[in-house]
Amino acid sequence: MTPGRDDVAIRVESPTEARNPRTGDIDRLSTLDLLHLINDEDRHVPDAVSAALPDLARAADLAVRALLAGGRVHYVGAGTSGRLATLDAAELVPTYNIPADWFLAHQAGGPDAMVRAVEGAEDRGDEGAARMRDHAAPGDLVVGVTASGRTPFVLEALAQARRLGAGTVLVSNNPSAPAPEVDVLITVDTGPEAIAGSTRMKAGSSQKLVLTSFSTAIMVRLGRTYSNLMVSMRATNAKLRGRTVRILREATGSSENECVNALSDANGDLKIALVHLLADVPISRATEALIHAHGHVRQALTLLSADATG
Repeated sequence: MTPGRDDVAIRVESPTEARNPRTGDIDRLSTLDLLHLINDEDRHVPDAVSAALPDLARAADLAVRALLAGGRVHYVGAGTSGRLATLDAAELVPTYNIPADWFLAHQAGGPDAMVRAVEGAEDRGDEGAARMRDHAAPGDLVVGVTASGRTPFVLEALAQARRLGAGTVLVSNNPSAPAPEVDVLITVDTGPEAIAGSTRMKAGSSQKLVLTSFSTAIMVRLGRTYSNLMVSMRATNAKLRGRTVRILREATGSSENECVNALSDANGDLKIALVHLLADVPISRATEALIHAHGHVRQALTLLSADATG
């Protein structure tokens, strides 16, 4: 089969490349009407993600196990998919104060591809495999993200990761793509785009939802939150320092002065200050309880409550 015919076959088989029957007249519409049409298409995205949640939960549980065992999570992608994955990994460090190497992103074409297209980068399967040989290890989890489900850079990275003994997950928007050998396949069927082949639209939106849901679920399971509050955040500027005080007040009902003093006594550690105020125990006892609870605030509170009643 010639390259040209193969390209045609791929376009026909991938829903994201197909022409959308609902948007054929988009170029005839007023600006407001075409925006309404795009918005109508976007409404399909949450339902498509919802259908994939059982598989997404399996992937998140694999990631939690990998991180607890000392492994790491790798994102692998090209183009829009890779940029979204890189963004998700970058935001986790300041939001949840995690080690910088817990989540690593590998973008086809390297850093330059974050701001401009690097032609042919996604077809470099050998480069994807090389990235995994250089960076992945047994016990890690590698998550590939590709709208087409066929991107060589991603698929070869996953195959190499599997050979190394890492766990593997593929996020795809193409239910027609041959299923690769991975531990979890997450297929989000967003259908044809409003503009044929423009996967930065519905496919990209679904990937953003999948990635943020995936990483947030992992952070919650690892105890990086208390209730729905970000209690592991890194207060690196005045805005965030103010946020830590507000979070502490929300969680404990204590006054601003009490919260400021508690944070000072805890050397800025929001979790320690939180357990200190909620359990009404000294800073040293709150610190000890959190160590025994592996950083989970609720578990630390449970331990302290049991000690008090015992």
